[in-house]
Amino acid sequence: MTSIQTQVLIVGAGPVGLTAAMDLASRGIDVVVAEIRRAGEPPNVKCNHVSARSMEVFRRLGIVSEVRQGGLPADFPNDCAYRTAVVGRELARIPIPCRAERYTATDGPDTDWPTPEPPHRINQIYLEPILFACAEARRGIRILNRVQVAHFDQRQDGVIAHARNLDTNQDITIAADYLIGCDGGRSSVRRLIGARLAGTEVVQRVQSTYIRAPALKDLITQKPAWMTMSLNPRRCGTTVSIDGRDNWLIHNHLAPEEVEFDSVDRDWALRTILGVDDAFQYEIISKEDWVGRRLVADRFRDRRAFICGDAAHLWIPYAGYGMNAGIADAVDLCWMLAGVLQGWAAPALLDAYEAERQPITEQVSHFAMNHALAVMGQRRAVPAEVEIDGPAGDAVRSKVGQAAYDLNVQQYCCAGLNFGYYYDRSPIIAYDGEAPPPYSMGSFTASTVPGARAPHLWLADGRSLLDALGPAYTLVRFDRAVDAAPLVDAAARSGVPLTLLDVDRTQADYGFAECLLMVRPDSHIAWRGQAAPREPDRLFERLRGATARIASRDHDSIKKARAQAV
Repeated sequence: MTSIQTQVLIVGAGPVGLTAAMDLASRGIDVVVAEIRRAGEPPNVKCNHVSARSMEVFRRLGIVSEVRQGGLPADFPNDCAYRTAVVGRELARIPIPCRAERYTATDGPDTDWPTPEPPHRINQIYLEPILFACAEARRGIRILNRVQVAHFDQRQDGVIAHARNLDTNQDITIAADYLIGCDGGRSSVRRLIGARLAGTEVVQRVQSTYIRAPALKDLITQKPAWMTMSLNPRRCGTTVSIDGRDNWLIHNHLAPEEVEFDSVDRDWALRTILGVDDAFQYEIISKEDWVGRRLVADRFRDRRAFICGDAAHLWIPYAGYGMNAGIADAVDLCWMLAGVLQGWAAPALLDAYEAERQPITEQVSHFAMNHALAVMGQRRAVPAEVEIDGPAGDAVRSKVGQAAYDLNVQQYCCAGLNFGYYYDRSPIIAYDGEAPPPYSMGSFTASTVPGARAPHLWLADGRSLLDALGPAYTLVRFDRAVDAAPLVDAAARSGVPLTLLDVDRTQADYGFAECLLMVRPDSHIAWRGQAAPREPDRLFERLRGATARIASRDHDSIKKARAQAV
């Protein structure tokens, strides 16, 4: 038997697990990742989008250029097109800049992002190997491929995981301080911590087919598009260009009454979505039948074991926020784990992870499901006239196209999901009574309310505010006349690493009243003020989690009182 010791064991080397590993390693934490697949083995074609918030994470980890270089060719349009079929008439188009123009484009609904790192289109089959190579090369990370964690025991001072090498049949014992389950929708870690998924079991059934069809691009007479939605009365579907050349992923969206996957002929549906005849040739690379759901785990933690990503939540992939929500989970958890392992944070700091991420997961999952239901309704209502020639057909096509644009621009240009969400019930955030501004999938209002994301700023030296954040808390001061010494001294007394960052309010175009912002490493605001608080030591007790359990109980009592009042 092989015995391994580490600070954090991560189960699963998908994008969420690999990001968590790199985040922890960047903070000096020793990590072991156990993955049942072979080294760098890509998954099936899945996620096609990396959100701006995830790209910000990759920027901080120093790998954003590697990620940005992957995926579609640099000049391939990232647009979303709506047509009667892939080779049919175009109804509408949502313009999205290609990779070569991502940082410079100013026209269209998907530009002017309040971030140094706008989103990026790349399929997971290309993204995962990039992340794997970056993680494998990073000091402090050991990746164990073809290793399956069967079960684990929790003790007061750590976790003992029992695993097996699937190639050699050798038993492996891994001792860790903490364990993170990033092992997907069929998560064994979720089962082992006793968490259960709850929500909507079936939102939509989908037949997905990954094909090689070199001749397809020559049949498309319109400008190329990263994604094409086919809208016709016979069969609606979505076609994604995977490599910008020969490979395509086609989603056949089954109708509610089509409850069996084999009730719909795959070849007929695929040809109808593409708009090609029986003579058109293609090769199936892989295929998958899957069910879009809205499920959230009832707990994200059991003592020293946590779950992130699909292990904690599953929803139909609208707005491209499944994987990206998992990366947000990992980023939220890992800085807290590092604080506890480094000794400056109390173990109760970890109570904040579930308190913060579970409510956001519920919100985003409802955004995705409600949007999916609206799109399903739109597909069912496509009139037959959309395919006829002449002025009558033109009028119908214009109406259908405008409706498709209006409904979907928010999911492909989803600034609200990226920058609008906030943590409003965290035990480690010092709230001041002001409610954060509401947000939608597509829009948000920048805010300094504690719990919100710190507004994006360009500093005088050309860096983003995100580039200047420290490894733990950062005190951003917009007026040097304000005395920061009470906060700096209190941080030193409490052992909390604090970075003081002076920012010129006028040069940074900062339009908010506060002179001081306490920003966490995940860019969320933990406290704000015009001057240091009267009791700065109490503030740092909260920030390092020393009062987290008390605050959590207080929140539970407030929540119960509100429910009774309703």
